[in-house]
Amino acid sequence: MPKSRQAVIQDAGRAMQAYQRSTQAFDDAVGRALGLNPADLRGLDWLADGAKTAGQLSAGTGLSSAATTTLIDRLEERGLVRRVRDEGDRRRVLVEMTPDGARQVGRFYGPLVTEGAHLMDGIPTAEIERMTRWLDDARELTDRHRDRVRAVIPESR
Repeated sequence: MPKSRQAVIQDAGRAMQAYQRSTQAFDDAVGRALGLNPADLRGLDWLADGAKTAGQLSAGTGLSSAATTTLIDRLEERGLVRRVRDEGDRRRVLVEMTPDGARQVGRFYGPLVTEGAHLMDGIPTAEIERMTRWLDDARELTDRHRDRVRAVIPESR
């Protein structure tokens, strides 16, 4: 007898939770291997797809402006990031990962990406597009609820 829709949805939920735990544990291991705390690693993650302003890093990581500045200073001291002038607006400063930072991070995440690429083998392009839309929707849902939780956090924390 086939599983009910609700049972299949519960199985998918359990699989997603297990995946999230596995990803978190992997990120924790990478952070320890690089000698970085979780916030530092999260900051590098936000820079993996290109330079960001400190404000964008602050919004992405959920850190205060002061904590973001401290994070950037720590990563810059380690040679993992650098501050550069925005070519489009010389008044703006961007933070970008250095080649050494990309190399250090890439030595751990690169093999995962390379080996994981085969997981898309045999999946039709339309299905991958559908999965991408689902992931975007799931991220937006999580972002909304993250903002809801942040709204109840006392300022003194």
